Amino acid sequence: MKFGDNFNNIQIKTGGAEINLVHGGSGNPLLLLHGYPQTHVIWHQIAPRLAHSFHVICPDLRGYGDSSKPPSTPDHYPYSKRAMAQDMVEVMASLGYSEFLVAGHDRGARVTHRMALDYPERIKKACVMDIAPTHHMFKTTDQHFATSYYHWFFLIQPDGLPEHMINADPAYYLTEKLKRWSAPGAVFADEAVAEYVRCFSRPESIHASCEDYRAAASIDLVHDEEDMDKKVECPLLVLWSAKGFVDRTYDVLRVWHECAEQIEGRTLDCGHFLPEESPAAVCDELLRFFK
Repeated sequence: MKFGDNFNNIQIKTGGAEINLVHGGSGNPLLLLHGYPQTHVIWHQIAPRLAHSFHVICPDLRGYGDSSKPPSTPDHYPYSKRAMAQDMVEVMASLGYSEFLVAGHDRGARVTHRMALDYPERIKKACVMDIAPTHHMFKTTDQHFATSYYHWFFLIQPDGLPEHMINADPAYYLTEKLKRWSAPGAVFADEAVAEYVRCFSRPESIHASCEDYRAAASIDLVHDEEDMDKKVECPLLVLWSAKGFVDRTYDVLRVWHECAEQIEGRTLDCGHFLPEESPAAVCDELLRFFK
């Protein structure tokens, strides 16, 4: 799915993966990171507008889209947010940037959080969309959380169980996710959904995405606990859905205040998929915050 004539599609090799991305525009570098079960295409309504003010870089995270799916290990480190964050830092360095802006949605927001902790000297400003910190969410798990975020506990099951079940009908699984997590009446571009289905339907993609969640429930928590005394140093913008689980469950800004030194944020009138359900509002917020 093309973002426009001003965007180019390239692949960049990092120390642990080959990252597929599109990039375009000019100005300060702005990295946009997608979530599950999507690809860089989630930014298709936002990236062209932002490209008037920034050099916009939209990669597929390792394990997703057309990026590589490296073999995992028993501790799931290759799909840790630390490994994914390192990919992104190496991608930006390959493009000539030692400092940059970053915004992430869903899984991409978790990579953004880890990147801001591991590379504070590189991140000038950051935005996370529709998440609370992983460690906080696991440590405050209750029946409400487990019911609403059942996939967190399904996808981490061992021995290929979730892979086998999702592979039976990946298109159904993906489109059901879009429907369940979005606000009533939300509309997704047919071309975007087709791209998500194309990429997600590969067995190796399904396995890699399960490894992402297995890492979140294991080694990511180890990294988080090692860094409990660290806070995100750069200015942090938090955006979240007014019609989703995060708003119903957490005092979002209070929780993030425990993890970041400079924070601002607000809800948007949409479901979980902010960049596709409320692209104009997301774009306005990013332009205001990053400029």
